[in-house]
Amino acid sequence: MRLTMREKKALVKATASRYRRSSKRAKKKILDEFVECTGYNRNYASLVLSKYGKGVWNGKLRIVGDITETHRRRRERYYDDKVVAALRKVWAILDWICGKRLAAVIREVVPILERAGEIRLDRQTREKMLRISAASIDRLLASDRKKLQIKGRSHTKPGSLLKSQIPIRRFDEWDEGKPGFVEVDLVGHDGGNSSGEFCFTLNVTDIATGWTETRALKNKAQVWVFKALDHIIKIVPFALLGIDSDNGSEFINAHLLRYCQQHNIVFTRARPYRKNDNCHVEERNNSVVRRAVGYHRYDTDDQLNTLNELYSLLRLYTNYFQPVMKLVRKERVGSRVKKIYDKPQTPYHRVLASPDVSDLHKKKLTSEYTRLNPAQLKRDITALQDKLATSGRKSERKRA
Repeated sequence: MRLTMREKKALVKATASRYRRSSKRAKKKILDEFVECTGYNRNYASLVLSKYGKGVWNGKLRIVGDITETHRRRRERYYDDKVVAALRKVWAILDWICGKRLAAVIREVVPILERAGEIRLDRQTREKMLRISAASIDRLLASDRKKLQIKGRSHTKPGSLLKSQIPIRRFDEWDEGKPGFVEVDLVGHDGGNSSGEFCFTLNVTDIATGWTETRALKNKAQVWVFKALDHIIKIVPFALLGIDSDNGSEFINAHLLRYCQQHNIVFTRARPYRKNDNCHVEERNNSVVRRAVGYHRYDTDDQLNTLNELYSLLRLYTNYFQPVMKLVRKERVGSRVKKIYDKPQTPYHRVLASPDVSDLHKKKLTSEYTRLNPAQLKRDITALQDKLATSGRKSERKRA
């Protein structure tokens, strides 16, 4: 019968002194009994008894004779307070994204922020910032991330980085690796009270690149939806090849069908009550729209204008500076399903890497990108978010 750890510790303490005083033949006998009782490897057992109360380095490990004591080899911190402070600032500018996404863009964003005068780094700190790994980012920011966790939200939140497991009902075959095939959806801003008229947000998400465009509407009437969709089609950096929507009347109508037929755009719809059929846009409803404007009620013309002003900045911030990860495949390991993602990239870089986007569009995007300052975009977006939140709370108090 094997001893418990507490019993092993007591046995080491009682045996070590007698073992060290004994002759070679007696030590062999004591060691045989000790190994049989503890189940230790014979060499390890001999080392524990002979070095009890002392410490010895064995390669990279410190073996302590007294097994009740533990020691850790101390080493100087590589990422010091300067690095952590700079990392926190960049992290806040990029909307507190995860370590994998931040590591993918930090080498690109740091020089942009330096040119704009947003951060100043010494040579050593800059080198560490540009070589930091995703795991180190998550470790250094773990305590800060806990403070930002939202608790008690009562609204349903769709899963992040979803991949539909059910074939989408289509009238034609889609090439999801080619920019131009988009999913569309509406997000309501009723603040929990669906009476009367209130604003909606039209969300258009490209499946291949993750490029997302949003536009606020006065209500969900077909005329407003079509007008907003027409505006978005004109500003996306690629030709639209396919539109997939839910079964709402705001999308399934003669106006949109005629428009798609005239412009040779494939128009399909999801199956009723199957949100996973439009998983890409559903995920962006949460990570882009709800994250930016929240759950207040917006129903005035002033709020509508503020929403569209916010979205005009948000499209630049999201598409140029927010990396997205695409699910490549799933692997089943026993009862677990392991998800394999590709390298995080911004929608902007995914568009540039696509051979199906024209050089003219790429040149326009690059020209726009070089003029952007993510820190200033973040400040402007935050100011508009505060304005919206204040007006939204006022509207809700009046209705109450």
